[in-house]
Amino acid sequence: IVNNWDEETLRNIFLGYGEEKFSRVIAKKIVELRKEKPIESTFDLVEIIKKAVPVWYRHKRIHFATKIFQALRIAVNDEIGALEEGLEKGFQRLEHWGRMAVISFHSLEDRTVKRYFRDLGNEKLVYIVTKKPIKPSRKEILRNPRSRSAKLRIIEKI
Repeated sequence: IVNNWDEETLRNIFLGYGEEKFSRVIAKKIVELRKEKPIESTFDLVEIIKKAVPVWYRHKRIHFATKIFQALRIAVNDEIGALEEGLEKGFQRLEHWGRMAVISFHSLEDRTVKRYFRDLGNEKLVYIVTKKPIKPSRKEILRNPRSRSAKLRIIEKI
C-alpha cells in the first residue's frame, strides 16, 4: 500500500480509518520519499511519519505513528467491512429475545456498531439494551490498560 497507492488514496485511508489530522502531509511525504527508496520496514515508515509531523506531535501520550498503522491495518484487513458482515450475519442468526453484545475498541468500530444497532431499533427489530455504551471502570483500566478504549453495546431482538 505505502509503496504503490496514490497520495489521495493514502490520505483518505489515514483520515478515514486513522482519523489522523496530519493525513495530508504524511501521505505527501510518503509519496515523495518512496521515489528515493522503497519503504521496506515499519521503521522506514515511522521515520517518514516523523519527518512529516510537527515536533510537538511526536511527544504526545500516544505514539505519533499509531493512527497511521491503525489505518493501514484496517484497510489491509477490510476490518470495517468484516465488522458490518459480522453484525449482519450475527443478527440473522439471533433468536427472538436473544441478545447481541459487541465490544468495540476504537471510534470507527463503535460508530459502525452504534449506527447498525440504531437502524435496527428504528425498524423496530430490536430493543436497545444499552442506550449509552458500557465503558470499563477506572479499576479495570488500572488492571488492564488496553481496556481503556473498549465500549460495550447490547441489543435484544424483538
